[in-house]
Amino acid sequence: MKLFQRLLVAPAALGLLAPVVANANEVNLNEIANYSDIESIEFSNSFNNDESNINPLLAGGEGLVDDQDQGPEDSFSSTTTLDGSASFLIGAADGGTTETVQSSYVWDIDLDTSFTGDDKLEVGIAAGNSGAEVGAGGALDFGEATADAVKVIDLNYTFPVGDAMTVQVGDSLKISKQFTSACTYSSFVDVLGDCGDSGAHGVSGDVTLTSSYDFGNGFGVAAGVAGDGGSGGLLTKASTDQIGANASYLTDTWGLSVAYATSEGTKKYTTSPVGEYVEDTTYWGVHASYTPESTNFSLSAGYGTVNPEDSNTDSSQWMFGVAIDEVGPGSVGLGIGTNGAQSDTAADELLVYEVHYTYPINDGMEAQFGVYQIEKATGTDDETGVALVTTFSF
Repeated sequence: MKLFQRLLVAPAALGLLAPVVANANEVNLNEIANYSDIESIEFSNSFNNDESNINPLLAGGEGLVDDQDQGPEDSFSSTTTLDGSASFLIGAADGGTTETVQSSYVWDIDLDTSFTGDDKLEVGIAAGNSGAEVGAGGALDFGEATADAVKVIDLNYTFPVGDAMTVQVGDSLKISKQFTSACTYSSFVDVLGDCGDSGAHGVSGDVTLTSSYDFGNGFGVAAGVAGDGGSGGLLTKASTDQIGANASYLTDTWGLSVAYATSEGTKKYTTSPVGEYVEDTTYWGVHASYTPESTNFSLSAGYGTVNPEDSNTDSSQWMFGVAIDEVGPGSVGLGIGTNGAQSDTAADELLVYEVHYTYPINDGMEAQFGVYQIEKATGTDDETGVALVTTFSF
């Protein structure tokens, strides 16, 4: 591996080795020696070998053990596939409410099982540590913050209805999972995700029923409803529900999508007349993208509004991003947008800037380096950060 590649992998390697060193006193070398009677272990590099019989257990197709003699009964599953990733972050942030240098991690596994060949039962499992500014739960879009606990973050079942309609039902499921967005930009900073429109295009959910319909000519629609789970249920008086809808049109060079969502808020009470009601919040969003023919770049933009029912103050947010491929061995992203939804009556508009470079080390490893600045309200210093994320996919 070249020196530059080693430098990129080093932070993740140190993170992996740390727990091994910490527990070295628990290792029994005599027990390890008992495994030395293994006759052979074949290491094969799929990046230089196109043979189809290589065991695909490792990321990128590398195989550790030759399993040509194994039968179907020895395989993991004939109907279930496993996809996973582990990411390690080293970053620093200055300004805002804190100054920090930190290391974070996150890993996730998706198990997909089909019972008919057309359906899919998806189980998502993840773990990660939380970071105050840089990592998960902070400024960057860096996976799940589970405080080192292993959690089921997604459990849903997807099945077709006819040739064009897809229905999805599950727990910890976003309504927007069935939405189609025209945004082609992948953000580095969390607040620029969903092209700056997380309220409508990124509407969340817990206990959710959602569906989509593909007309087959680039046009599609989707809609869904979600409750808060637990004892509240779905569409009950005790539940806090969300409803979302989406329409999109995509071509080879451009795309446009719109989304709508409404979310129930907390219950409020009136004395005249006596009663109770729920304050709803309405979200609207639009995404657009354009990729000129015979070029290596694409443009994406998004705009969203937030309208609380009982408030005279509405807010909005926007984002613009440029993705450039084939910059050396990797790709570049440049983004700018508002720091979340900004009140329409605010005197100053707070902005976020980011630049990031993504370098594919090989088929199963990727490094991403980014720099960002987040403008803060008066009285708080603007936050500037830098981070390196190394991801292993398998």
